[in-house]
Amino acid sequence: MVQPGYSGQPQQIDNNMTMSIVAIFLFWPLAIPAIMNASKVNPLVQQGDIAGAQAAAAESKKWSKLALYVGLGLWAVSIICCILWFVVVAAASNA
Repeated sequence: MVQPGYSGQPQQIDNNMTMSIVAIFLFWPLAIPAIMNASKVNPLVQQGDIAGAQAAAAESKKWSKLALYVGLGLWAVSIICCILWFVVVAAASNA
């Protein structure tokens, strides 16, 4: 539904789909709501619901960032644990 007297193309709103898809490889449980919200943005813009589209885009961005932070944090912890494991194994084999 387009507002009366409105002419031109609909407003472009970044749906954050790319960041949501990247986030699914790092921590998928939080990336799923990000993708779901990102997929709502374009249909809402087409309907003329700019406020709804902006809210969906903001939710998508929030969930994507959270998934990225958690995923990267888990990767960092995993790498640190692997390094510590190899250091302990190397120290035990030299003793």
